[in-house]
Amino acid sequence: MHREMLRAKVHRITVTERNVEYEGSLTLGAEMMKACDMLPYERVDVYDLDNGNRFSTYLIEGRSGSGDCCVNGAAAHLVEQGDKLIVCAYAVVDEAEARGHRPTVVLVGERNRIREVKTEERAATRVRS
Repeated sequence: MHREMLRAKVHRITVTERNVEYEGSLTLGAEMMKACDMLPYERVDVYDLDNGNRFSTYLIEGRSGSGDCCVNGAAAHLVEQGDKLIVCAYAVVDEAEARGHRPTVVLVGERNRIREVKTEERAATRVRS
């Protein structure tokens, strides 16, 4: 048996731009993608903390150190500049691996700077805004 598990997550990144005229995707700064080991063109699910919208798209690497978080194409209609997002990537793992699997969780602070990188989450843990 296989299970689909959270592989990586960027928590509370702020939308810096939305661009309907772009072909599609989500642009994240290169350092953010590196911190959570996400790759260009990788599929991600996006959850908007401000309005509850959810959508799937793929990643494009932005400029290193930029703090970019640009929602492009049709999905740009689902967010506003300044919204806080959760960006998740998943992996299919076999049963034996799933029991010990730990995701990479990147907590984001002001100006979309990495605040903390960890490999677990606990129930009822509140995250600073």
